[in-house]
Amino acid sequence: MAPKGPEGQRPSPTQLHSESRQMDPRGSDDIQNLIAMMAKLPGLGPRSARRAVLKLIKRRDLLLLPLADALQAVATTARECQRCGNIGTADLCDICTDPARATGELCVVEDVSDLWAMERAGGFKGRYHVLGGTLSALDAVGPEELRIPELAQRVSDEGITEVILALNATVDGLTTAHYIVDALENSGAQLTSLAQGVPVGGELDYLDDGTITAALRARKALQ
Repeated sequence: MAPKGPEGQRPSPTQLHSESRQMDPRGSDDIQNLIAMMAKLPGLGPRSARRAVLKLIKRRDLLLLPLADALQAVATTARECQRCGNIGTADLCDICTDPARATGELCVVEDVSDLWAMERAGGFKGRYHVLGGTLSALDAVGPEELRIPELAQRVSDEGITEVILALNATVDGLTTAHYIVDALENSGAQLTSLAQGVPVGGELDYLDDGTITAALRARKALQ
């Protein structure tokens, strides 16, 4: 039997639901908001997000609080490299400021995740240029949105001798590669692309290190 209120009246169904929601941890707005935000991350759905949040709460001191501090630090310090588009904590990333990386080779990738995949493989010692996506007429994405003009300027200003197109082997990736070849036709730089090891429809971020390294070594000229 439901408890009576202070004036002897039974609480309404709405009041009972509200009280139940307050007592039920699943009803916490803060927790639900955290689960909803976690569920937006790549590879996490609502169920995985709930498990992750419960784990964080149970390991508050070892996981949740350090994670909150790390997120706050990254939110404050992370920024896009003004030269290549990589993510770092300064106006120019460590790769762009490393004199040993000034090899004359410039690797063009679609996104920062692809740059990190190339670095994880450890087979490339030059510098990078992040386009920020691929050309897409359907999505109204043109060369200006992809930092292709900046690429042409870098090839001219930095004395680049080879431009390696490490774009994903998708229709949009191939279209973007052909556009870049035309844009850099008179630059004097050799244009190459990743060859064997990268399957059609494949994405660099999902390839193993050996496959990326083999593809990098087997790159071929486009001109």
